[in-house]
Amino acid sequence: MKIPVFSSTIRRKEMDAVLSCMVSERIGPGELNIRLVQQIKEQFAVDGCAALRSPAIALKYALKAVDLPAESGVMISALAPAWQFYVIKELGFKPVVLDVAAETALVTVAAVEEGMKNGGRLLLLHETLGLVPDFAGLSALGIPIIEDISQNAGAVLGVKAGDSDEIVEQNAGTFGLYTILGLEEQDILTAGGGAALLAPKRREWIVLKKFIDEAPVTDILPDINSALASVQIKERSRNEQIRREMRELYIRSLMQGRHATFMNAADNATNVVYSFPVLLSSGLKDVKQYAARKEIDLENAFDNSVAAKYEEAVENCPVAKSLVLRTVLFPLYPRLGMATAAKIAKVLATLP
Repeated sequence: MKIPVFSSTIRRKEMDAVLSCMVSERIGPGELNIRLVQQIKEQFAVDGCAALRSPAIALKYALKAVDLPAESGVMISALAPAWQFYVIKELGFKPVVLDVAAETALVTVAAVEEGMKNGGRLLLLHETLGLVPDFAGLSALGIPIIEDISQNAGAVLGVKAGDSDEIVEQNAGTFGLYTILGLEEQDILTAGGGAALLAPKRREWIVLKKFIDEAPVTDILPDINSALASVQIKERSRNEQIRREMRELYIRSLMQGRHATFMNAADNATNVVYSFPVLLSSGLKDVKQYAARKEIDLENAFDNSVAAKYEEAVENCPVAKSLVLRTVLFPLYPRLGMATAAKIAKVLATLP
């Protein structure tokens, strides 16, 4: 049996929390949703939060709160998930698709500046594969930002404290007006489905809260999902430590061959380990066949991206189109165990 690329980190603790919710009198939105919201506010140091049923619903509320004029341009990465492109169009805005840097798979300051010239009024910043963007450069542009930390929850960046030279850590998810934290199956944290919408500062939360207070119950995350997400957040540090140890093992092995992985765009950044992306310098088919013989499954990293699903929208994004064809994900998750991770590391060192 092949080793799958993704596997749930759900353990007995998570299942006990879900089962306790199931035997209670209420599994829809209720007390556990409220507890999850408070937990997220404390974990990510934000003033406001709402737990909703999907990332798409979260984006809709974020765009409502920003109150962009109709048909405004919303800039997104060509490697962002394709659902973002769909939601932007559905709400009557214009997607402005940006190319990325080959070394980071992230949008650059130069790309955003070009997007602004083409009508971009807001940046929806997908922090791809757990990597940390150049927040300082992007913030200096003065463009409103909505972050998506679904693959990057827990990353931190060292920033200057006011006018002093002291460096303090700031969480990813606190640099924009609003932040989407996906809780879908393959996000870094999962509730089996759903999303949290964060408002880092009180002023933006006051605006967003008015929409959340009027939201139909069908938009709010049920308690059964909230229970699962709550335990995942409690276990986040432990799971991240395991992922980090595996990644260090993989990196050492990958360096023995001729392939590469991505790096942060920001200095003083500590990213989150999200799977293990490999940027291939040889044919994808040969690599997949080799891994299959070693009973390791691979996935194209960007199969569900804008670039993969909306080819007509990325004509001016040559780097992203190339990365779609050359980037694969290797299995990396806590349930693998270090013995299996060592087996995968040996394959990484000998890739064709």
